[in-house]
Amino acid sequence: MLRRGRGTGEGAHRPGAARGHEPGSALAGEAIRRGALLAISEINAQGGLLGGRKLELVVRDHHGVPARATEQLPELARMPHLVAILTGLHSPPVIQNLGFIHEHQLIIVSPWAAATGVVQHELTPNYTFRISLDDERVGDFLVARAFARGHERLAVILEKTAWGRSNEKAITAALARRGRKPVSVQWFNWADADMEPQVAAVERAGAEALLLVANAPEGAALVKTVARRPPGHRLPLYAHSGITGGDFAQRAGEALSAVDLRVVQTFSFVGNRSARARAAAAKYHAMFGTRSEEDIFSAAGTAQAHDAVWLLALAIQKAKSTERARVRDALEHLGPYEGLVRTYRPAFTPSRHEALSPSDFRMVTFNPRGVLVPAQP
Repeated sequence: MLRRGRGTGEGAHRPGAARGHEPGSALAGEAIRRGALLAISEINAQGGLLGGRKLELVVRDHHGVPARATEQLPELARMPHLVAILTGLHSPPVIQNLGFIHEHQLIIVSPWAAATGVVQHELTPNYTFRISLDDERVGDFLVARAFARGHERLAVILEKTAWGRSNEKAITAALARRGRKPVSVQWFNWADADMEPQVAAVERAGAEALLLVANAPEGAALVKTVARRPPGHRLPLYAHSGITGGDFAQRAGEALSAVDLRVVQTFSFVGNRSARARAAAAKYHAMFGTRSEEDIFSAAGTAQAHDAVWLLALAIQKAKSTERARVRDALEHLGPYEGLVRTYRPAFTPSRHEALSPSDFRMVTFNPRGVLVPAQP
């Protein structure tokens, strides 16, 4: 949660011990926290906002559980000087609380949560914004990339949540535009450790490749299941970004090198020669004790959170206020801004609250060290 501080200091409270599903995906929340703190440090070092007021980050952890978010939102709505809320990895905590969010004029900016319904809904004026992938366009992107490599009989494996359902709709529509249907649609629950039934089902359906919508724990389980097949019988995998929000590579282990896995992303510090990225990486190393760009985990989440905070800061300056209704309106009328992920021209408009487009999407894979690197065609 981003707010304008009363004093000159900058504070951040880290989440408590993660429980439930979160241990496998908690790195996404930490990546977002670090990206936000990186931007806050830059903004406060330049004198803050509105005559020298400093920004402060306050963290709450809902463990990916919508009911916990429902419990936390009233506290946030009452918090003095609260400007906006940055979401975490999961979409359901936002989607299931959209009514409260709009009733209390809480600005939501998503630097990761990708379900289409986070931003695209019927509530007006719209208080939700996104600087991340969105499922509707990711579905088309993954299908297009699979087709480009000659894989047209596609099966889909998804987690049984609002995020999974959002992706099923997007992927099915993308295939329909190409005159196709998924050859099989399989579902799993959080904490499922063996994907043998799902993989066996898509194999029986004659799939040529799998589209995977999972977070790190279940994604690793799927990779291990596919890797147990003999060479030549391991279906290629095209994955949504959720697996990059946790300790996926460590969980997958040696199985990762045995599969053909490609993941959609928007940003990487590795090999990034832009002056903006190099400066941000150097500051990241100084703040968090890393030495190499390869040490910056979940880099897309960090970069998207960084840009989200800067865009909010620009909106506060434009609104000349931290009143949320005025900041919301200002977000829709910002000028160009050179961020880490892209140069926004502009980030949002009254009819478009998605800051990124398919031109920002790229396919990456994991190198032998478990680091994301560009995928070869």
